[in-house]
Amino acid sequence: MSLEENIKNTFLNTHSYLFEEPNNLLKQEVRESAAYNAVIAAIATGSSKLSEIANKMGEATSACSAYLRNLISLGIIKKETPVTEKSSKKTIYAIADNMFRFWYRFIPPNISIIQNGMVELAYKNISEQLSTFMGMAFEEICKQYLWKLNREGEAAMTFTHLGRWWGGDLKTKTKAEVDILAVADKDAAIFCECKWTHEDVDTSVLDTLIQRSELFPFSRKHFYIFAKNGFSSACMKRAKALSHVTLVNYLDMLR
Repeated sequence: MSLEENIKNTFLNTHSYLFEEPNNLLKQEVRESAAYNAVIAAIATGSSKLSEIANKMGEATSACSAYLRNLISLGIIKKETPVTEKSSKKTIYAIADNMFRFWYRFIPPNISIIQNGMVELAYKNISEQLSTFMGMAFEEICKQYLWKLNREGEAAMTFTHLGRWWGGDLKTKTKAEVDILAVADKDAAIFCECKWTHEDVDTSVLDTLIQRSELFPFSRKHFYIFAKNGFSSACMKRAKALSHVTLVNYLDMLR
């Protein structure tokens, strides 16, 4: 079946077991399912720091921390820090399980129209946001692909760990992010950008990634750009000229 058919049959069908799966699973695994449901909902709607989640729930941070620990042990929530840092001050929380992430992102806002049989409208609302939703999922796919290359000795450089990075750019006085940063050693790293868009990736994406890499002291750098559809001719030409850039099309990752 197509993606549309699968979504309609599983998440927009009130008789499907997946329609109420998150609530049912929480009731089986934890005692205070309402509180855990509130934690996940807070994260799904944009809260990522402990204080933000606690404020949205109206709970003390100590109680919220206990809920988060249990959800992490269940594999529903994950805790992240920038890959080059160990400071807990920058810790954020995200939904690790993609089924839960999809459900909390799309089902509660559309619950009334789903229950009233307006499946086409519900799917229209969801489809308009699917590309944005897929951004984080695509990053995970790219991470798995990089680990595969690393195991097979085909990565641009052998790395020991990877993850997301976020922080401040002192030059521009703005926030900066790197989708994937794979650290080989204290002098070498791979910088990656992941683009799940309908348009071909242009040189501006590569230029921004190179610029962000200058925030780090690594003397040897390689750049990967992953794209859903492909790259503009200008981007391919620039990547070829630089020699330490690898462009990867999503379809090539599946082969």
